[in-house]
Formats: sequence, structure tokens, C-alpha cells
Amino acid sequence: MALVELASGQPGQGPCQSLQTSTSQTVVAVLAINPGWDWATFAQYFTASSVLSALWMTIELTLWGTVLGFALGVLLAIGRLSNNPVLQVVSWTYIWAFRSIPLIVQLLFWFNIAYLYKTLSIGIPFGPAFFEFGVAGVISGFTAAVIGLALHQAAYSAEIIRAGIISVDHGQIEAANALGIPRYRQFVKIVLPQAMRAILPNAANEVISLFKGTSIVSTMAIAELFYQVQVIFGRTGRVVPMLMVATVWYIILTTILSIGQYYVERHYARGSARALPLTPWQRVVAKYREIRDSGIGAPRGATK
Repeated sequence: MALVELASGQPGQGPCQSLQTSTSQTVVAVLAINPGWDWATFAQYFTASSVLSALWMTIELTLWGTVLGFALGVLLAIGRLSNNPVLQVVSWTYIWAFRSIPLIVQLLFWFNIAYLYKTLSIGIPFGPAFFEFGVAGVISGFTAAVIGLALHQAAYSAEIIRAGIISVDHGQIEAANALGIPRYRQFVKIVLPQAMRAILPNAANEVISLFKGTSIVSTMAIAELFYQVQVIFGRTGRVVPMLMVATVWYIILTTILSIGQYYVERHYARGSARALPLTPWQRVVAKYREIRDSGIGAPRGATK
């Protein structure tokens, strides 16, 4: 019966038009009419306080993981690019180790570190300790998640930063040395602006991956977005609408990060082009002015 209706369509419509109409109707039926999606439950929990609190937890994990991960990644990249063989070996070993171990293993290790070490001390290696603290009272689930995400992120961000730095033409650095420009100014004024053009796209991908990857900390019973969604659909049995709640929030935050990436890349592209391309909003305004100035839509005789 469905095949007959699909083939017949409406009077006066060709087969392609009938197929397009039927397909669009099918999509609408799947997304809106099908009761399995349960949009009422979706609307009920989309802005629920427990979901928003879990969303903020996800954002916090992403921010801490990004800031600490890239800060450590800068140091590792400098170590790999330095002429000191000790720094090179230490940096390479760190990157090799943390890229080899799965993230979930690292997170569970830090989450259970109190079983291995009851106390930790900070001081001089093989020398006196300045102070000592109990692990169980300091490294909570959230702290363990931040440590695991940051250390894992640092290994990848170090290679992204290193690749961006070595992409800068070395001849420019030699010219700067010949002009007597200090090394700090060389890095800030010459190397960094050019390296950022190569760093930003990959760095933005890493931040977005980290944002979505925070869902893995649900294995540690940390109340981030995906864990909270699981708790709710475990209690209510509404699996599909709760998964849609998490999906839509992930899409919204990823879109915001992508917009931020666009404008940061645009900022660092200023030295590579005489005129920057218009932003989407500037294109809309320009198109509106073009339509307004051309007199489209004006009454007949108005432009005579």
C-alpha cells in the first residue's frame, strides 16, 4: 500500500516530484509524528536543572583540560625543539607514553591512585620533601578527571604546536637574527603569528574532541552531561529523548566552539591577505544593501 501511494503521488506531479514529496513527508513523520522520539520528554528535560548542572560540569572539564593540556603541551613542544638532548628525550618519552595508553585507562588509574599511594610528597627528587598530603583527601573524582584529560591532551597538543612552529620558514628567523632582534620578540612577532595559522585548525579539533570526549568520565560516576542523561533514562526508561537531549547540547556547544574558531583564525589571517573575506553577518548586510540599492521589490514606476 505504501509503495502504491509513493508511486502514484498527486495528480499533475511527475515521478520525481512525487518521490521528493513522499521523502520529505517521511522525514517529517520520522522526526515529528513518530511517538518514539517523545519530544514532550525532550522538552521537559532539555533545560532541567540537573541537566544544566551536568552541562556546566562538562564545560568545566573541557576548560581545565584545554588550558592545562595546552600549557603543558607548549613546554613539551619547546623541549622537543630544543638542542638539549635530555629535554628532547623526556618530551618524546612523555608524548609516546601518553599517546600509547588509552584515555579510559589513564582516567581510571588517576581515579584509583589512592589504592597505590596513600600519601604523596612534593620536594627535591631523592632529597627532602617540602610537604606531604593524603591522596584520598586531595584527588577527588573531578580532580582525577582533570588530571587525566589534561595529561592526555598535552601529548597531542605538543605535536600540534611543534608542527605549527616548524612550519614557519627558517629563513625569516635567520633574517631576524641578522637584524639583532631579541629571541623573545622573534617568537612573539614573527614565529607565533605564522605558526598559529597552522596550529589553530588542529587545536580547535582537539578542543572539540575533548569536549565530546568528556563523556568518557561517566565511567568514574562524575555527573557530567552524558552520565546525568544515563541516570535520568535509567530512572524513567525514556532512552531516546534523553539521548537527544545530550546530542542537541553537544551540537550547540560544538557550534559555538566552531564559530569561535572561525573568528580566531580570521584574526591571525590578517597578515596573510590584503583584504580579509567578509564574515557571514557582513555578507548578509552586504546582500541586504545590494537588494535595497537595486530597487528590487519597489512598486512599478517608483524607480523612474
